[in-house]
Amino acid sequence: MVRQDITTFIASIPSDITIVAATKYVDSFDMRKLYDSGIKNFGENRVDSFLNKYNDLKDLDVTWHFIGHLQRNKAKEVIGKIDYLHSLDSLDLAKIINERAQKPLKCFIEVSINLEETKNGVPFMELEPFIKEVLKFKNIELVGLMMMAIKESEENSLNHQFESLRLLRDEMEKKFNIKLPYLSMGMSDDYLEAINQGATHIRLGRILYESK
Repeated sequence: MVRQDITTFIASIPSDITIVAATKYVDSFDMRKLYDSGIKNFGENRVDSFLNKYNDLKDLDVTWHFIGHLQRNKAKEVIGKIDYLHSLDSLDLAKIINERAQKPLKCFIEVSINLEETKNGVPFMELEPFIKEVLKFKNIELVGLMMMAIKESEENSLNHQFESLRLLRDEMEKKFNIKLPYLSMGMSDDYLEAINQGATHIRLGRILYESK
C-alpha cells in the first residue's frame, strides 16, 4: 500500500532528483496511485513482471527503467519497451542490445564498487576497458553509472562508497571525453547519503509504501 503522506515525501526530495519507484512487490493498482501522486518513473527487476505491468499501464505516460539483472536470453523481451537499463554489466549483453534495438537504448553501467562476489556489476578496476568496448556499439547510449551500496561499516561509509562512484564517473568522462550525466545510486535506506554525493536517480522501494 502506498504511504498516506506520499505527496509530502515526494516534495522532500530535491526536484532535480529522479525518483525511480522500485515496484518489484507492487501491483498495477498501487502503481497508478504512485503515478497520480507524481511519480512517473517505474523500475522493475524481473522481465515477466515488467511485461505484465507494461501492458496493464499502457494508458499512462510511464518512463520505464529496468533495474534488475537482465539475463541475456530475456533481453529481447524488454528491448524496445524500456526507456532505461540500469544494469548493463557484460559485453555479451551489450552485443545483444546493439543487435536487437531499433534505436539507441539509454544505459547505465552497473559498477561493482565493493567487489561483492554475490552481486553483479563490472568490477571498478575493469570499467575503463569495458567502456572502451561499449562505445563501439551504435545502439547503446551510455548515460551514467549505477551501483548498489553495502551496509555501512567503520571502514567503508556509505558516503565513501557513493563518492567512489562519482569520482570514477568523473575520471571516465575525462578519459574518454564523454558526458555521463547520471548516477543511479541510493535506495530506501541510504538515498540521503547518495543524494549528498551526487546521485541523480534514486531507486526507492519500501520507503514509498510504508509510513515512517
